[in-house]
Amino acid sequence: MGLLKTIFFILLFYYAFKVIAKFLAPFLLAKVADTMQKKAEQQFGGQQPKSNIREGETIIDKAPKNQSQSKNSVGEYVDFEEID
Repeated sequence: MGLLKTIFFILLFYYAFKVIAKFLAPFLLAKVADTMQKKAEQQFGGQQPKSNIREGETIIDKAPKNQSQSKNSVGEYVDFEEID
């Protein structure tokens, strides 16, 4: 009789844990996600660049290189020998 009682309590605790976990899991996951987000904000300073650029506007941040080669240059010449 003791074995059946033990198996019954194990199954009872197992299913009770499953039911409780089903209700508490979303709250625990939300808490963990919030904590991770706060840590990431602290680590990276939580600063986003503030700018007055409107949405859809294109900004190019690099200056064009000076063209030191002639405009007619197609590429670099490579001398090669034919092998028979």
